[in-house]
Amino acid sequence: MTSASPLILRAEEVTRVYGRGDTAFSALRGVSLDVRTGESLAIVGKSGSGKSTLMHLLALLDRPTSGRIEVEGQDAATLRPRELNRLRNATFGFVFQQFFLAATQTVAENVSLPLTIAGVPARERQRRTMEALDALGLADKARNRAADLSGGQKQRVVIARALVGEPQVVFADEPTGNLDSATGGQVEDILFGLQRERGITLVVVTHDEELAARCDRAVTIADGLIAGRTPASAPTGGIR
Repeated sequence: MTSASPLILRAEEVTRVYGRGDTAFSALRGVSLDVRTGESLAIVGKSGSGKSTLMHLLALLDRPTSGRIEVEGQDAATLRPRELNRLRNATFGFVFQQFFLAATQTVAENVSLPLTIAGVPARERQRRTMEALDALGLADKARNRAADLSGGQKQRVVIARALVGEPQVVFADEPTGNLDSATGGQVEDILFGLQRERGITLVVVTHDEELAARCDRAVTIADGLIAGRTPASAPTGGIR
């Protein structure tokens, strides 16, 4: 990834206000951020800083109160709900701190869920699911129930599910927060390895400075505003 890489995501002066009147809370207060194709970007901040809110807006899981979110130059606000859902399902993959796996379903059933939602035919679903599991070293666990896996295995299943739709962007929200340090390190290696091999754009939300330091670039969110950036050589006059 270089500074000449095309933009895949842009947030332009976005705000997000929850509630109304005296109880209104501004989670974001005018944030502008560009994300380039193929880069790894960390969004860093303390609990309640607004970092997860920013991720939700970039991932089209929520709408800004004001400002705009663009995906490859297209204003997301111009999309109808069905178009928005299709774009989100085709473009993004998600890795969360909470695994959000259906405990009684098999590993393969969990991984294939995005393909099922997208209406991919059964034979193609099976092929792509097994390819994703094989890439994560989990092909032999395909028929196991998700509930029977270790924490590290569950997170690898989540990564496989994020990758099965061949996304351009993977959002990882505290991806190692529920894992011990050794397992967390292994999961990080997998994420960054796949990002480099496949040219995926990786957006990591974290309070872990060591994880953030592995990314090409990091922005720090504090009180709903961008409070800092790395590397220090980034241009002045706003985060771009």
